[in-house]
Amino acid sequence: MSDKNGGSGTKPDVDALRADIKQTRAELGETVQALAAKADVKARAKEQVEITKAKAKAQVHEATEKVRDAAATAAAVASDKVRSATAQAGDKVAPAIDKVRETGAIDKAYEARDQVQRNPIPLAAVLAAGVALVGVILIVRGRRR
Repeated sequence: MSDKNGGSGTKPDVDALRADIKQTRAELGETVQALAAKADVKARAKEQVEITKAKAKAQVHEATEKVRDAAATAAAVASDKVRSATAQAGDKVAPAIDKVRETGAIDKAYEARDQVQRNPIPLAAVLAAGVALVGVILIVRGRRR
């Protein structure tokens, strides 16, 4: 017979057998824990949810950074275009302002404003005449129908 079946031969050391049993128990405990973890569907589902949440957060963070970068780039481009357009407008407006000053149109507009402020009656008369004209037109149109 073999040594393991308790046949003749040298007897194993009791301390070695105890150590072997202890090691076997530890391995069995680890195996049971691994099987229990695989069988725990709720815990595995929670773990998968956490992994999915972490991935989603990372994707949101990445997308946010891309949007911020794109917005910054667009703002810079728009700012440059506005500066360019403003400079071009300034170049075109300056000669127009000079021409208006040369013709004296600004001075005439100020004089007209001052005159209306000093004597508002002609303005009121013009407005009354306009209202009367509109009234006459409406009456004439009403009789034609």
